[in-house]
Amino acid sequence: MYVPLPARRTEAAHYAYPEHLRPWIVPLPRAPGVYVFHGEDERVPLYIGKSVNIRQRVLDHMRTPEEARLLRAAWRIEFTRTAGDLGAQLLEAQQIKLRQPLHNKRLRRRRQLCSIRLLRGRPEVVYSHETPFASTLRLYGLFSSRTAALQALRVIADDNRLCYGLLGIERPVAGRACFRASIDRCAGACCGRESPAGHEARLDAALEALRVATWPYAGAVGIVEDGPDLSQIHVVRDWHYLGSAPTRARARRLDRVVEGFDNDGYRILAEPLLSGRCRVVLL
Repeated sequence: MYVPLPARRTEAAHYAYPEHLRPWIVPLPRAPGVYVFHGEDERVPLYIGKSVNIRQRVLDHMRTPEEARLLRAAWRIEFTRTAGDLGAQLLEAQQIKLRQPLHNKRLRRRRQLCSIRLLRGRPEVVYSHETPFASTLRLYGLFSSRTAALQALRVIADDNRLCYGLLGIERPVAGRACFRASIDRCAGACCGRESPAGHEARLDAALEALRVATWPYAGAVGIVEDGPDLSQIHVVRDWHYLGSAPTRARARRLDRVVEGFDNDGYRILAEPLLSGRCRVVLL
């Protein structure tokens, strides 16, 4: 069956879908969900994506020569419906980490995650495999490495005239001002020009924009998402997405404890959940 291209996509017409994929395009819905391009090796997907309109997004893959090459390597297209955009985002992130597709880089599993923790006014870099990020207070920022965390701390120090020595970026010399204090890049907490309490208060204020929110519930909850013809309860615990179900009873069966910290779950859920935009049910 011939699948016509949308009229407004004429600039992409040169990159037409391979004929062998057309039977897989026909059933694609104009609805939210996740789609998967499979190649010759069924064990590893080529690409996993999401959209509020699966059919349109898959057709959009014609728009560049690079994506056209990906399509020529695809043998079939799989899709999973979701109730809305939130479910599509959660399922896409979960499936990319689980199935490790060849052409997805951004959401692939990170082996470790770092954050900055304030302990008695001194920052230290901590790791998600050692510290429960979802329940630890005074964590700031989520970073892919210790180097990235220290670089962020250095930028904050430069922007706010904080002392490298007190932040642990450089080794302080007892009784002497640091070099940056001598050129007015440090407010002088290292030499008595600023009190330790004042330095700590300014550090707190500078880090506030990076604060990592703790999980606000005692256990797992369900986030209800309603679409025109599909409703789902997305089960989440400690920012980990555990799956979706059509009823609360089935949602309870998905609850389990997961180790580590789900950066993608946090990124997707923190703002809508903490702002009250989500309808939450206890499980």
